[in-house]
Parts: sequence; structure tokens; C-alpha cells
Amino acid sequence: MIHLDNIGLQYGEAQPIFKDVSLTIDKGSFHFLTGQSGAGKTSLLQLIFLARRPTSGHISLFGQNISSLPREQLPAIRRRIGVVFQDFRLIEHLSVYENVTLPLRVAGQKEITYRANAVELLKWVGLGARLNALPETLSGGEKQRAAIARAVISRPHIIVADEPTGNVDPEIGLRLMRLLDELNKMGTTIIVATHDQKIWESFGHPRLNISNGQVERL
Repeated sequence: MIHLDNIGLQYGEAQPIFKDVSLTIDKGSFHFLTGQSGAGKTSLLQLIFLARRPTSGHISLFGQNISSLPREQLPAIRRRIGVVFQDFRLIEHLSVYENVTLPLRVAGQKEITYRANAVELLKWVGLGARLNALPETLSGGEKQRAAIARAVISRPHIIVADEPTGNVDPEIGLRLMRLLDELNKMGTTIIVATHDQKIWESFGHPRLNISNGQVERL
């Protein structure tokens, strides 16, 4: 599903973030991504969802070498990846419901085919009463829940989440993790960056730990 071949990543003259990292993540697996602050967790996720290109090496997704693909084919690859960002990236003039269902509208689906499921998902993440609310009226935790709902609404093949429980209370955090766990059981490949030891211990999935520019399986 995901293969990194001798990846290097460096910003200008700074110390390299990654040095000759090779890693394979199997289809249908669930991994927690851990490491100290600044170790490169967000950078690795950005490489996987094609927001950043490596300084050296190659990345393959879905059996395709990304570096050899024409640029016009990359959006189709990205649509198969759901992303939960640390900074939410909700569109301010759209309601919660419109933000969450945006990937479906972009894909050309008609609202009649997804409205019931979208409303049910929003109820499940605790936003059933906030369907028409604008992002500026939401708390940080509510924005995080909306961002997670948007990432999973189209049932992508891969979901990468950057600290998805960082702005929610423990109960909601566990509920969101259970949602990701259920999607994984249905075949979605999941990678969750987190510093929360209780989360990875509770769910017991393997870890990928970043340290000194390398990625170690734990």
C-alpha cells in the first residue's frame, strides 16, 4: 500500500529530518506514529499524502511510483487518502455539514446519495446539533471532530491523522479512535501520529517510532 525507498528529507541547510529511510506499510494495517516533538511525525505524514516531496528516494502508493507519475494524475491519488490535519483546515464560510461532505461533492456525488449517512456520522462524533454551525462558532474539540468526519466520510483507502485526539476530551478521543479502528477492520489503512501513550496502549496497534532521522518498528 505504502512504500518508502531510501527516503531523505531536508529543509535547506538544516539537519536532515530523514536519512535513507525505507519502510513498507501493508494494506489494511493500523500503525501509530510516535516520536519526540520535532522528530518528523508531521513531515512523514505529509510525504505519504503527497503534500511534500522527498529530497531523495522514492515513494510508492497503491503500487505506483509517485515520482514517475504525471502531475495531472496526482489528484486522483490524493482522493484515495483521507487526512486529519492538526490545524483542522475547515472552510470558514461553509457549515459543519458542508465542510464534512465537501469531498463527496468534489467527487461529483449527489446529496441524496449521502445525506443520511453524513448526518448519522455527525451525530456519532457528537456534532448532530451543529450541522448548520459555521467553524468560527465551534470549539477546538468540535473543529477536530468535524475534521475527522470529513476525512472518513468518503471511506478512503488510507487515512493519516496528525494528533487527532489532541483537542478533544478523553471520552470523545476514545470514540474517535474507535471510529478509526472500525474503519480499519473494514480494510482501511490507518496511520495516526500521537504523543498520547494511553491511546496507543489502549488500542495495541504497532508503532512506528521516529528518532534521529530513522523510523523504527515497535
